[in-house]
Amino acid sequence: MAEKTNYLIGKAEVLTEITPPPKMNPQGRELYTIEEVVNRIRPKLKKVNEDLSALDPALCPRDFAVAELTLHPSYIAKGHFPNKLLRKIGVRSIGSKASDVKPDRWLRVGEPELSPTTSLFIAGKRENLASFEAQLEYMSSEDDAAEDLKKVWSINTVEPKNKIKHGKSKSEDYLEVGLQLIPDVSSDFIKQSFCSYAQELGFEVRDDLSLEISNLWFIPVIGESNKSIDLARHSFVRVVRPVPALRSFRPLVRSLSGSSEAILPTAPPVASDARVAILDGGLPTQHALSPWVKEYRLSDPSALDYPGGPNHGLGVTSAFLFGPLPYNKEAPRPYSYVDHYRVLDSEISGEDPLELYRTLTHIEDILISRQYEFINISLGPDLPIDDDEIHPWTSLLDTYLSDGETFLTIAAGNNGENDSTTGLNRIQVPSDSVNSVAVGASDQSGNSWKRAGYSAVGPGRAPGRIKPDLLAFGGSHLQYFHVINDELPPRLVPQQGTSFASPYLLRKAVGVRVIFGHDISPLAIKALLVNSADTNNQDLHHVGWGKAVDSLSQLTESPDGVAKIVYQGELKPGKYLHVPVPMPKGGINGMVNIKATCCFSTAVDPRDTSMYTKGGIEITWYPKKGKKSEGFFKQQKKATEAELRRDAAKWETVLHEEKKKNGKLLDDPAFQIHYMAREAGAPVSATKADTIKYAFIVTLEAPKHTSIFNDILDSYAELLSEIKPRITTDIQVTT
Repeated sequence: MAEKTNYLIGKAEVLTEITPPPKMNPQGRELYTIEEVVNRIRPKLKKVNEDLSALDPALCPRDFAVAELTLHPSYIAKGHFPNKLLRKIGVRSIGSKASDVKPDRWLRVGEPELSPTTSLFIAGKRENLASFEAQLEYMSSEDDAAEDLKKVWSINTVEPKNKIKHGKSKSEDYLEVGLQLIPDVSSDFIKQSFCSYAQELGFEVRDDLSLEISNLWFIPVIGESNKSIDLARHSFVRVVRPVPALRSFRPLVRSLSGSSEAILPTAPPVASDARVAILDGGLPTQHALSPWVKEYRLSDPSALDYPGGPNHGLGVTSAFLFGPLPYNKEAPRPYSYVDHYRVLDSEISGEDPLELYRTLTHIEDILISRQYEFINISLGPDLPIDDDEIHPWTSLLDTYLSDGETFLTIAAGNNGENDSTTGLNRIQVPSDSVNSVAVGASDQSGNSWKRAGYSAVGPGRAPGRIKPDLLAFGGSHLQYFHVINDELPPRLVPQQGTSFASPYLLRKAVGVRVIFGHDISPLAIKALLVNSADTNNQDLHHVGWGKAVDSLSQLTESPDGVAKIVYQGELKPGKYLHVPVPMPKGGINGMVNIKATCCFSTAVDPRDTSMYTKGGIEITWYPKKGKKSEGFFKQQKKATEAELRRDAAKWETVLHEEKKKNGKLLDDPAFQIHYMAREAGAPVSATKADTIKYAFIVTLEAPKHTSIFNDILDSYAELLSEIKPRITTDIQVTT
């Protein structure tokens, strides 16, 4: 009789419980007296008021204007947000960005250094800021806002030149403008003010293609690019940049002389209930994928195909259905059917520079429908990410993915060989999304892989520092990624690109869903992929958490000496969740390698680039019950020293680490997860914040304890159960 295959230990969330918070030590000494702060701030505020009073009324709708308030680096945690001060001035925080300052004093030991902090964009009537300048003279330590004022380092005018971003564009006269709006009130007067002002400058304003995300309004305008600085003078303009071009498709080879015929399977997909969509450039008029493409839809039936789009879409869909096609061998059976949407097209009117705005609205329509649990996007702007600004593509995707119900893969980009000193080789928008899975490419399958030279690199923005999230085989001159062409019968076409690595990774994710059904969530599939990935000793900022395993069985099975434990559920704001790690009776024999991965989804704040995620977690590790905690999720190798100082690691949506311990020294080991919520950088009360979905995977690897999987199940027989495959027929799980 064949030995029993062990899979995953599920329902571990039943072991968890809410626990009281640990005791906190309040922060000690003050840095400044109120008199010292007033003397430092007064001349800066005077200059701001002089600058704002000189502005033309057309730049300040209803006399509202925007200034920049920079916090002292010692006071940038969410608990230090200056709410009382903003109320006293009569302004609202409408956004933020990361800044660096060198203070004259700080709360740390040693001489102050250039340190990260947060600059808030504050909006209010000009008369309110002028009035506060007069009140400042009389502020004392008894004033309600005095403690908040002590946290402020400076107040400044937002210079128009600092709003201008440069980049590649199909036409230099097509610009994208991002406006900051005032939250929770009608901001139509700001939009109308800007549109009128831009038209007076001679710009055509395409408000029909505008996008509003959170309190940011993105609108394309057409006019003389040398007037960008004039556009930026409008007080509520956050950013002006060229409308980026579409990422160019890597050269697609139609076929090679003497290339082999593709041998496609004849069987239907393994399952029919997985809802999968490929959003790409369409499909050719004839192709061999019809048995598995359930629906083919044109987002705009009146538009023409984008040049090269259908061949690209065919290759991407082939990569999802079969993975890299083998020579002279039947391709693997698809795990599911797929729908293909042509979201990228070419309008008959030829407005190519604005094609990406139309494409994004097509993508939004599909996300709004909530039809799909698995989606792939292998296209986007030809734009490396910017640490200062969130692009509308990124923020829109993150907003729709915040519920944790969709597993979306995005190609990281093929610009990895561009100039590294200027950051042109960094991942491209929208793969900086924190709620999706950004996929880079390895140069080959197997164990001797490296990052493919063309594959875009990290780091991503903090939060979202580890990017791309994962690598998958994407092809190279060492080993091509073969897809089908549009001939009948189809032939093999050698390709390479993150465009194919991304749907190939999605194939693995759908394979897990098909095998286990809905016993495992999209977030748990993401955590499983990260938990099983291998960096092959390469730089995390080049390969993310590593390359996804080649064999699906490596994700779904627990071999001898291994137990994979799955926790799935929700985190309540402000609460501390005790997460016990189940142990066999009598403990673990020998050394054990503990791999832990936590993934969660969160709402985002695109106006606050330095505080983008609204949710964050701290995880503490207790190897022995009742004893002191030990470090586990170390951030030193993943974040810069500056990011560590501003606690950016607390706001990452993926945490992964491993640690070796002597099994006999583990005594009721447990993790503790603390979920924190913020809004515009300020703390949110537990009654107002949302619960968030999470998945936590703990893998115990104990070579000397071969029966660890079954021993854990025996010890928790009434609580834990094995997640077993729902598929009883033999299926191919190697790719």
